[in-house]
Amino acid sequence: MKAHRTHSWNLTIDQAQQLQAEWSTFVKLRPLNSSISTVAGVDVAYDTQHQLIVAGVVLLSADSLELIESHVTYHQSAFPYFPGLLSFREIPAILPTLEQLSQAPDLIICDGQGIAHPRFFGLASHLGVLMEIPTIGCAKTHYWGEYEPPRLTRGSTSPILADNQIIGHVVCTQNDTKPVFVSPGHLTQHQDAIDWVLKCSNHYRQPQTTRLADQLVRKHLKQLQNS
Repeated sequence: MKAHRTHSWNLTIDQAQQLQAEWSTFVKLRPLNSSISTVAGVDVAYDTQHQLIVAGVVLLSADSLELIESHVTYHQSAFPYFPGLLSFREIPAILPTLEQLSQAPDLIICDGQGIAHPRFFGLASHLGVLMEIPTIGCAKTHYWGEYEPPRLTRGSTSPILADNQIIGHVVCTQNDTKPVFVSPGHLTQHQDAIDWVLKCSNHYRQPQTTRLADQLVRKHLKQLQNS
């Protein structure tokens, strides 16, 4: 699988923010218009000692959430950490990892933001526009917008608001557990994002997609640090 769009990754902070503002116009929020048989999760881990990014992708059956395949790649860290520009640091490592998959996923759930972002272009939106694949952002922490906490019962939600519009939802995936912060990335809509995060979070706070991707990169990071 190859990227649908490309752009230079050799950008300044100002150029990256400008690109986000321009490319946010490519984001399409619409109901998922095809049956979903596979769902992928992506995540990265950082080896600060070697200045490496470990990127991982897992592909699961959408029905059973059983693992179909997984891949890991290693990359030099290039773009600096800057709030709101996480995608410029992580996507250059994620893209070649996705290319290792034997089949393109029908949906990708990212450990990051979708449109719940100052320029409505978080990591999930950025990746979705590049790949022209439906994406959802599911972050463990709040980043942008205002919200009222939902009840801590599975399935409870509350909207995240910015500029008087809904940009995402706070979603409780398990009883008596901290919620996650969910927003559509590209080619999905708010209810899709909520439904699929709940569907994939069958036993744990995080969706099985990003949970397995996180475990994968942490395992390889530990091996790298012990080598």
